[in-house]
Amino acid sequence: MADELKSVDYGLEKIFEGAQDFLPLLGTDYVELYVGNAKQAAHFYKTAFGFQSYAYRGLETGSKNEVSYVLKQDKIRLVLTSPLGSQSKINEHIVKHGDGVKIVALWVDDARDAYAQTTKRGAKSYCEPFVEKDEDGETVRAGIYTYGETVHMFVERKNYNGVFLPGYRAWESDYNPEPTGLKYIDHMVGNVGWNQMNTWVKFYEDVMGFVNFLSFDDKQIHTEYSALMSKVMSNGNGRIKFPINEPAEAAKKSQIEEYLDFYEGAGVQHLALATDDIIRTVAQLKARGIEFLPPPPQTYYDDIPQRLGEHMKVMKEDIEKLQELSILVDADEDGYLLQIFTKPLQDRPTLFFEIIQRMGAKGFGAGNFKALFESIEREQAQRGTL
Repeated sequence: MADELKSVDYGLEKIFEGAQDFLPLLGTDYVELYVGNAKQAAHFYKTAFGFQSYAYRGLETGSKNEVSYVLKQDKIRLVLTSPLGSQSKINEHIVKHGDGVKIVALWVDDARDAYAQTTKRGAKSYCEPFVEKDEDGETVRAGIYTYGETVHMFVERKNYNGVFLPGYRAWESDYNPEPTGLKYIDHMVGNVGWNQMNTWVKFYEDVMGFVNFLSFDDKQIHTEYSALMSKVMSNGNGRIKFPINEPAEAAKKSQIEEYLDFYEGAGVQHLALATDDIIRTVAQLKARGIEFLPPPPQTYYDDIPQRLGEHMKVMKEDIEKLQELSILVDADEDGYLLQIFTKPLQDRPTLFFEIIQRMGAKGFGAGNFKALFESIEREQAQRGTL
């Protein structure tokens, strides 16, 4: 594994030693998806993934042009937004991209300063700082564009005690299936076009003060048919991690090219959701109808003891159970991790989820790339897009 990673020999603390973090980020505040039917999408995410009803904005709250349902599970907040008319720009986004991530909201202590710091370094403005108020206080938000039509919204809520944001009300529902153990967003992956990865790496470095602490090229991430390149960007405290992928030349079309074709541009490819018990979480998700990528061959699981080495001494999970659920395992010098990937969550082969459990490992499953991509290629072959 050490030979496969280009810049993971030291932690983020050493990378940032002596550096000034001009954009302090407290965490991911929420992720907003534009979807064709927010009411139905909310029911899906509640039923299938165990999200809970949290907040609502729509006609009943005075919102005449769009409706939003906010779902929550532990520290994860998803906002599902649909237009209420054909002339909405949200509608244009959905027609072009299908259901997908529009806003990755970042929790900050000072949204005005975050906006000023990033725009003076070259960020394109999405919206200038604006204040929203109600009887529970006030929030400040401001936004900048990142790759494609995706937006980073800075959210300042230190003076707000309401349920979510002004303009929303608590969403009371008699239907709240049990959570499935999802805890927080571990990382979020973006797909960008040909020869665009380094452009966006530079954007995150120069505009947002992130660092590139992991890199993979097409010699490391490839199969017989396809390849890609990836760089992982992280903010100063390591709470926000944004891997960025671009396609690479290969014999056939990669999953990144397929995404770019069907999303019609760059965008968020997947959200990695963390759990403390991946066996329990995945078993529940499968029982609720979530489809995962097909399993790797038997030899993959036979090789786990050799690949994990010393980490096998502390590994708690039964390999047969992992194989039964098609969960992948990888290790680095700090520990091991377990991960699995859903099939696309909508008809277009674009956005999907990763379920991940870290047992000390700081990497992203480089040892699983070949097995993972071969599974994806089998799906692509069925879709006729390989």
